[in-house]
Amino acid sequence: MNVSDIHKRLVDEFGDKISGVNSETLDPWIEVVPSAIVEVATYLRDEPELRFDALNNLSAVDYFEPDEKKAAKFSHEPHLEVVYHLYSYANKHFLTLKVKLPRWQDDEPGVLPEIPSVTGVWGIADWHEREAYDLMGITFTGHPNLRRILCPEDWEGHALRKDYDFPQEYHGVRN
Repeated sequence: MNVSDIHKRLVDEFGDKISGVNSETLDPWIEVVPSAIVEVATYLRDEPELRFDALNNLSAVDYFEPDEKKAAKFSHEPHLEVVYHLYSYANKHFLTLKVKLPRWQDDEPGVLPEIPSVTGVWGIADWHEREAYDLMGITFTGHPNLRRILCPEDWEGHALRKDYDFPQEYHGVRN
């Protein structure tokens, strides 16, 4: 089943909760609104003709250009994306889902954006979501153990955000 067929099924089932598709790119994807990710993920896992029983990867992307000169030519509004790479062992097909988030919740700098956790759909999401939280600053609501996984607990900020200012010193050790 191709991305266009899956997109049509999702639009028929969820309507405007499916907010976009790009089936023309090398790695086609379907966009879902943040509030619907668990509902859509559960459907994709449980629907027999789709049966996406594996979350191969969950990552996050920061669409932001901190250099003012380059920002003028940057073709994206600043935002974050959570990207889900799914696979069906039963049906031998792949799917990429994307969810767009604001860089900051309610455009208030420092307030992390939120998205529901899919750990109840795919258990492996636990560590993937913790990594996205730790390095990109995305809060996964309903996550059973949302805490840092790579950086120390007392680390400040989220190191893979494009506007992250790396500290000159950490616990007396200079960079």
